[in-house]
This record gives sequence, C-alpha cells and structure tokens, in this order.
Amino acid sequence: MTWTRDDLDAINQAIGTAARKVRFADGREVEYRTLADMRSIRDEIASAIGAKPEPIRTTYAGFSRD
Repeated sequence: MTWTRDDLDAINQAIGTAARKVRFADGREVEYRTLADMRSIRDEIASAIGAKPEPIRTTYAGFSRD
C-alpha cells in the first residue's frame, strides 16, 4: 500500500481527538482497537513516507515594567 501525507495527517488527527475510526485519503475507513495500534500504524506511515516528526514548539510570555 502506498501511504500519503494525508493519511498521516488523518491518523494524527484521530489520535489527537481520541477517535478510533480513521478515514484515509483513498476512502478506506478503519477502526482500531487500541491507541497502541494507532500509534504503531502512524509510525509505519511516517517511516514509509519519510516524514520527520514535527518539532516541539515552545512559546514564552514576555513581561516588562515600563
């Protein structure tokens, strides 16, 4: 099977919203049993398409007394 960036985005969105059912770019719909299953396939998709993990972004608030 050929994976796409859209497939990776779909499974990441499902993981982020605690949904177990994912609809992939080609129209297939898959329901996973566990979060571990979803993370496993997410890692497989990322590896197949050569995706790099998104960097962790940190934001700091600034404060000054003028």
